[in-house]
Amino acid sequence: MGFVGSSSRLPIGVQTFSEIRKNNLYYVDKTPFALKLAQEGKHYFLSRPRRFGKSLFLTTLMELFQGSRDLFEGLAAHDRWDWSMRRPVVRLSFGAGNFHTLDGAHNTVSRQLRSYERRAGIKLCATDGPNRFAELLEELHVRNGCRVAVFVDEYDKPISDALREPDLARANRDYLRSLYATIKDCDEHVCFSFLTGVTKLSKVSLFSGLNNLRDITLNPAYSSICGYTESDLDTVFAPELEGLDRDRVREWYSGYSWGGNERVYNPFDVLLLLTDREFKPWWFETGTPQLLVDTLVERGVTAADLGRMHADDQLLSAFEIGAVSTQALLFQTGYLTLTGCVRDKDGERSYRLGYPNRSVRTSLNRHLLTALVPAMAERIPLWGRRFKGHLASADFVGLEQDLRIFLASIPHDWHRRNKIGSYEGYYATVVLSLFAGLGLDVRAEESIGSGRLDLVLRIRGRILLFEFKILERSGPGAALAQLKARGYAAKFLGEGKPVHLVGVEFSAESRSVTRIASEQA
Repeated sequence: MGFVGSSSRLPIGVQTFSEIRKNNLYYVDKTPFALKLAQEGKHYFLSRPRRFGKSLFLTTLMELFQGSRDLFEGLAAHDRWDWSMRRPVVRLSFGAGNFHTLDGAHNTVSRQLRSYERRAGIKLCATDGPNRFAELLEELHVRNGCRVAVFVDEYDKPISDALREPDLARANRDYLRSLYATIKDCDEHVCFSFLTGVTKLSKVSLFSGLNNLRDITLNPAYSSICGYTESDLDTVFAPELEGLDRDRVREWYSGYSWGGNERVYNPFDVLLLLTDREFKPWWFETGTPQLLVDTLVERGVTAADLGRMHADDQLLSAFEIGAVSTQALLFQTGYLTLTGCVRDKDGERSYRLGYPNRSVRTSLNRHLLTALVPAMAERIPLWGRRFKGHLASADFVGLEQDLRIFLASIPHDWHRRNKIGSYEGYYATVVLSLFAGLGLDVRAEESIGSGRLDLVLRIRGRILLFEFKILERSGPGAALAQLKARGYAAKFLGEGKPVHLVGVEFSAESRSVTRIASEQA
């Protein structure tokens, strides 16, 4: 799969296949997936996070069914598709619209149906969206002599936009359910359908009328249908990678998985990196995950929890109004990804979830820290430089002093309002979120043969092993003593780097750090 042409222009913000091809922009050839879908089935559903190339792929399918042969010159589909058959196409998109009113979804559908009426010279009689949609499909079939290809982009946005208003979200869901049921009711007029969005609402709640829909979200054969693979970067974007540390590009932006053998890059992150030549959380900064962060804090989800979650297929799909599972919320929105899959003796699958890359780990923890310690939000960048300096030089005296000041600034009883459950859990979460939010290489609760480490941090050739204890509960020196007694350092000494044992003791009474005891292994 490669770039056809000589232009080095990057398609930033371009979400339509025709614009990319007509303007000779970089394009990763996804047409083999389009051919596979068209040849092997009829009704499909795909969930992917925002800004991951869903709309681009959807418009690729549209141009294929419309017979836009010239746009496919040099691509895999060009010599493998019957261009003599041009199908009529209907696309409904919910990317724009105000869905915070009862008639928002209806108005969005009506506006788009009117556009198709004008272009086709059709006068529809029905006044409600589902029946007008049905009339349009039948009329297009009759007029063109071939059945219609139907596409729905951001199918879930009227619901997800209204999640803070459950009654409105349910009203939008009920409207959309009847709209999407039209696709099955009009099956004799439809040759193909493809629906895509971010969340994966269950067939029972939204697609009960479209029960022949094939969900390819976690199908390994389609795991790289959106996103860039390692090969894509090294071939299509090879001219743009010069001067960039390839391993660092991978660490920052790769790592997404939907069950296949390949992990993919976030396209938006890659394109902004190649343009501005700066490693930043580009994708994360384009959306404010406030609902996500509020939900994590409300449910008492710690930074450590984020790195050790498990889920099965049912739980990953448990995205219902008023009953969204934490795992589904994090996975479907792209803040966690699949890091492993296991099958039990009955063949049932379960998944391990984790951060896809450094960009997401850093940004999500920074937002979580801001929610946990709101009084310190503006000063976190300043404190970050100080903490990085202490950790890089193994200055644990300076670390203790600054950590004590930082934690002491948290308002009294703030930890109780965040439902973490204990002083130890709350302060450990704050410290972990602080270090991860600084972009440091941290791992929480890493399993060792003799137990579980609270935190492992790697920085500038050093490995720091942390244990957190509450002084009133365990007594002075217990944190460092546990690190030594359990021989936690043994696993890391083989890396040939200095290993430091760091015991951090908190006081429930003073609400801060009382002592950091350290020792080089």
